[in-house]
Amino acid sequence: MQWMEIKAILNSSEAEIVASVLGKYGQGGATIEGVASEGNDNIYFTVRAYLPRTRSYQTTRQKVVEEISQLSFPVSLVEHMLKPEDWMDSLKKHFGILEIGDRFIIKPTWVFQALPPSNRIIIELDPGAAFGTGLHPTTRLCLIYLEKHFKRGMSVLDLGTGSGILAIAAAKLGASSILGLDIDPVAVKAACSNVKTNQVDQSVRIKRGTLNLEAQRRFKNFFDLILANITSRTIIDLAYRFTKVLSPGGILIVSGIQKQQLDEVLIRLSLADLKLDSVEYEEEWCIVAASKEGL
Repeated sequence: MQWMEIKAILNSSEAEIVASVLGKYGQGGATIEGVASEGNDNIYFTVRAYLPRTRSYQTTRQKVVEEISQLSFPVSLVEHMLKPEDWMDSLKKHFGILEIGDRFIIKPTWVFQALPPSNRIIIELDPGAAFGTGLHPTTRLCLIYLEKHFKRGMSVLDLGTGSGILAIAAAKLGASSILGLDIDPVAVKAACSNVKTNQVDQSVRIKRGTLNLEAQRRFKNFFDLILANITSRTIIDLAYRFTKVLSPGGILIVSGIQKQQLDEVLIRLSLADLKLDSVEYEEEWCIVAASKEGL
């Protein structure tokens, strides 16, 4: 996956406002760094946000531009594509140890400090260029919903696995089997590495692919739980197939949905004979839990 950096240089009060806009869309929100100008006491602030360059990037970028243009002061946004090494430098700078929900600690593999004794599940993660660090609201929501809906021994599908964070979390909670699918070869490589690092490769399989017609037939009524932190468009397109591969009474957890897209997602899930269980929000993002009727 490629990443785009969007940044602006502003004064203090303006920086906070712009960061609140960029933070809605950036991986892990937005960062603000102050830099003193040479020869005087003025301090200027650089606001940065990082967006994955997926098929929805231009749509997301347009939303950012529209919101910024409505501010009461002019803002000049600078945009450029990051080299893989630049993305990793940025990630290591801003991605630290995270506690998520009641059960999980996300620990970057490059952080070597000892953790205090805890009953939490530790997930060691090096996302590389893949999506899924726990920084983004959609990933956090999925981990919290996984914790809420999980039952030991479940068979799990993690569609759009990214770094593999959700598949690993499910394995450490006690899933019997987990299949992680992603169409991005970079994500597959990162996920496989993280699965081995966390020593869950006996229960987690990572493959390149998606929930196509062949997979629908092969896994009919198979999965007790599906996690899909993807895009609204893909959720809508795959709603029927989700139903087909869920076991009776199975649970679907989908995220990557922006608020303005939620109604269309809910309608399509309902048309696919899935029962809405709950919806929650974080910033501009939504997560939906739905279930398939039992026999």
